[in-house]
Order: sequence, then C-alpha cells, then structure tokens
Amino acid sequence: MIKRKTGMFFSMLLLSLLLGGCLYPEEDLAQNEVPYEAQLQSVQSAVEQFQAEEDGILPIKTKEDDPDIYEKYPIDFSKIVPRFMAESPGNAFESGGIYQYVLVDVETKPTVKLIDLRLAEQIRSVNIRLIAHEYPPFKEELADNVYSLDYKELGYESEPYVTSPYSGRQLPLVISGDRTLYIDYAADLYAELQKMDNLPAPGEDIRSLLVESSPFVPAFSLPYTVDKQGEPILMQKKKPE
Repeated sequence: MIKRKTGMFFSMLLLSLLLGGCLYPEEDLAQNEVPYEAQLQSVQSAVEQFQAEEDGILPIKTKEDDPDIYEKYPIDFSKIVPRFMAESPGNAFESGGIYQYVLVDVETKPTVKLIDLRLAEQIRSVNIRLIAHEYPPFKEELADNVYSLDYKELGYESEPYVTSPYSGRQLPLVISGDRTLYIDYAADLYAELQKMDNLPAPGEDIRSLLVESSPFVPAFSLPYTVDKQGEPILMQKKKPE
C-alpha cells in the first residue's frame, strides 16, 4: 500500500509532469492524453519479447516500498527502448504524457495497463491541506482504520472529488489512520457488479473487475470485496488469531 511518503511522491510527480509538459506544444499534449489501444499493444508486444529473450524476467522498475498490487510493477522503458520498440509511447509519463504504464497478473499472464497520473494531482491538492493540520479531521469510520474526512475543517466549501478514469463520474476520497489518501471506487465497482450474473464471493478483492473491463488499473485504492447483498465494501483487515 501507499506509505506515508505519499505527500512527497505527489509533489515530485506533479513537478515532473509540469516540467515534462513544458517540452511539448499544446496540440502534442492533447495527443499524449489519449490511451491508444495501438500504443498498449505495442508495449505489450515489447514486454513479451523482452520476457522471452530474458528467461522470464520482466522489464519493470524495482520499488523500495511496499506499494499496492496495481502500482507495484511499473514498466521500465529503458529496458525495452530501442531494443524492442523505437521509443516510449507519447502518452507515457516518460515521454511527457499523463499515463504510467504498469503490469498486472505478472505471475500468470503479464498484461500492460495504465495509471492515470492526473489522479495523483487531484489527490495532491487535498494532501497539501492535510499536511497543514496536526491531526486529520476524521469524520466517519468506514472500515477498520479507514475514514471519511470533514472537509470543512480543511477549508473546503464542498467535498473535493477525483475524476474516475472508468466512468468519468466524480469519486470521493477516504483516508487511513496513517494519513494516506485513497480513492473510493465503490460507485464504479457497483456499476460493474450490476453487469454480472454470478457475483464474486465475499472476501474476494473485486478491483480486478475494473481492470478486466478497462485499460486502467484502480490506482491509489484500497481492496474492496462484496457484502452479503452483493454490494461493494472496503475489505476489512484480518484480525490476528
């Protein structure tokens, strides 16, 4: 999961995005925001070629912390460019774009997906206000050690949201006891569950439903499962025996 380095990470990430954006004309930046299927397939092919020639090793960056599974395997383009593709995609963070290319299902079928880095910028704006508070203004406990926030205490007139890469709907934020902000994907997960004839079993992480139906991963999120009524809920931590 995202550690308490989150604030610093978001600051460095936004600075990099801004600096990267200055190198590209406005019309090129618009192109860099599109998640082209052809670009995903090009990177997928390069990853598979690299893995085949490197005895199963994947072209990924090593992360020192313990990130969530959907942020754990960012693709290292320096390992596949120009050997297996001429350059990194224009919409990739490394090329001044707004997407981080990552791998999922690395043990079974490594598959290329995207993190929309604009989410990090939206979270960062809230995180800046949190840093100014000695204690987070927790409002309601939503799950073990997960809370909603009293945004009026942070100086907001209305609750801030982030834009879903799946549906475009406005999603709320939640916060853990260690001051880490996460996106609440419950609305998007509920929409996916409505399409299913056979619902997942309680205790199963259902975020994979979003990954299977989209080029994006649910970045900056906590695990979700379903309750007895088949509706999405935050997954409770297992209590020690």
